[in-house]
Amino acid sequence: MEVPPPLVLKRPLYVPSKTLMGPGPSNCSHRVLEAMSNPVLGHMHPECLQIMDEVKEGIKYIFQTLNDATMCISGAGHSGMEAALCNLIEDGDVVLMGITGVWGHRAGDMARRYGAEVHYVEASFGRSLSHEEITFAFEAHRPKVFFIAQGDSSTGIIQQNIRELGELCRKYDCFLIVDTVASLGGTEFLMDEWKVDVAYTGSQKSLGGPAGLTPISFSKRALTRIRKRKTKPKVYYFDILLIGQYWGCYGTPRIYHHTISSTLLYGLREALAHFCAVGLKAVVRRHQECSKRLQLGIEELGLEMFVSREDERLPTVNTIKVPFGVDWKKVAEYAMRKYSVEISGGLGPTVEHVFRIGLMGENATVERVDMVLSILNEAIQSSKLGIKKDLSKI
Repeated sequence: MEVPPPLVLKRPLYVPSKTLMGPGPSNCSHRVLEAMSNPVLGHMHPECLQIMDEVKEGIKYIFQTLNDATMCISGAGHSGMEAALCNLIEDGDVVLMGITGVWGHRAGDMARRYGAEVHYVEASFGRSLSHEEITFAFEAHRPKVFFIAQGDSSTGIIQQNIRELGELCRKYDCFLIVDTVASLGGTEFLMDEWKVDVAYTGSQKSLGGPAGLTPISFSKRALTRIRKRKTKPKVYYFDILLIGQYWGCYGTPRIYHHTISSTLLYGLREALAHFCAVGLKAVVRRHQECSKRLQLGIEELGLEMFVSREDERLPTVNTIKVPFGVDWKKVAEYAMRKYSVEISGGLGPTVEHVFRIGLMGENATVERVDMVLSILNEAIQSSKLGIKKDLSKI
């Protein structure tokens, strides 16, 4: 039997233009898109390695770190979570997961596969974790590794006490992993000053780069632990000692570890260059101002934010309660069908409960905030009108 060429591939590629106001990815700038149209380079070509070095310096800036072990994992944001856990965990290690949404549970699933004894400390629904709650869990479980998402994109909750958690982890000789995929660029993050051992983020959110490369950094303390492991990390692809050699992190000759996408490197390099040119504090301030404007608009529309406390709201992924009797799917479909604008529903514990509106990178502007507020209101009113029409037929 011969399998014929698929007919669908005879048609020209069509990609519609959409405004991505969901939890990520965000829209790439023209600068980033143009960069990715450059010719492909070999993964060991000196020009490619030079771009990797430049990307590495940009990552150090956005994390505010001087860590040598700063690089990218070739993969989506999940690969950062995998790499952090894979390298720090050995069989039998006690690992504590901070839960403010879906991501602590996801990390727990991964950690268990690496042989960890996993425990959880879970916040009240719609709240962040207090220092007292976490300290109590440390006393009970004495973890070797503690994981927390600074911003949980499923709930729109921000964890504001990372600095204190860094001190707590040192007191208990524990390693601190912080997921900044959804938060970086929208709120302050100081890796070295806050004593964070591993941090990773997403290239496709506030950075405004393409998905597929995950910036990550390991502290000297974490690197020492990894080098003293009794066994090698269980996944070759995530072995940070090998990846770091490819990225030129350790002052040793570069090795071939995998074939990195030069195209994605170009996009991330330009996204980082723009981020650095604007300045970290200015980027954070813009994201926070846009979120405050959105929150005021939500209140004026008679809607309610899911996270009740203002200081616990994540500026980059804003969660709004779905009004009673409104079908969130119909609202999202209306916005996409009429305006090609993405508005997302909930994830994990917030499914059916919230709309998620992302204000990240190119989409964190006053104009985009006003646009999405107008479209959200129109879509909700249209959904309510549809309900009234259905009821009149009964």
